[in-house]
Amino acid sequence: MADSIPTASSPLICLDCQTWQNQGYHLLGHQALYVYNQPLREYMSRYKFMGDYRLATVFQKEMRQMLRCSVKDKQIDFVIPIPVSKERFLQRGFNQVNPWLLRSAKDVLEIFNHSKVDQSSLDRAGRLNTPQPFVIAAKQARLVAGKRVLVVDDVYTTGRTLYHAADCLYQIGARFVSSASLAR
Repeated sequence: MADSIPTASSPLICLDCQTWQNQGYHLLGHQALYVYNQPLREYMSRYKFMGDYRLATVFQKEMRQMLRCSVKDKQIDFVIPIPVSKERFLQRGFNQVNPWLLRSAKDVLEIFNHSKVDQSSLDRAGRLNTPQPFVIAAKQARLVAGKRVLVVDDVYTTGRTLYHAADCLYQIGARFVSSASLAR
């Protein structure tokens, strides 16, 4: 079965989504602009890992357009970026997702467990078994309670990061959580 996103006329879901659903998770209805292929791996290497901030603008227009459409179509109240650790921010100087976001984005999530290994160094099984790295930022829980939220990351590999974020958001009362990324 080919990867697909469920629609009203086609309820098929990809194997990743079936796995998450079978584990009792609410599906995120994830949307990605591109397939994570070799050219995008090279882009992410330069942008994210080598810290070439100038590359933020390469996909900025397309990402913002996709996010605007998602916000409208899914009636989203808040867009929330996946955060980077303080250590990573000091090293890189930026969160790679933020330049793609709309101005209304909220920093609701924080990383509390940075003793973890970088996701990019883990295989699929290692990524799926990572512990919850997120907490809700001080005094932000009230913003999310009862709201519809879109969580944005750079690359969806296994979905683990986004489902960890969704767990936190549902625990503080989010009504709906969806996700988007540049690539999958």
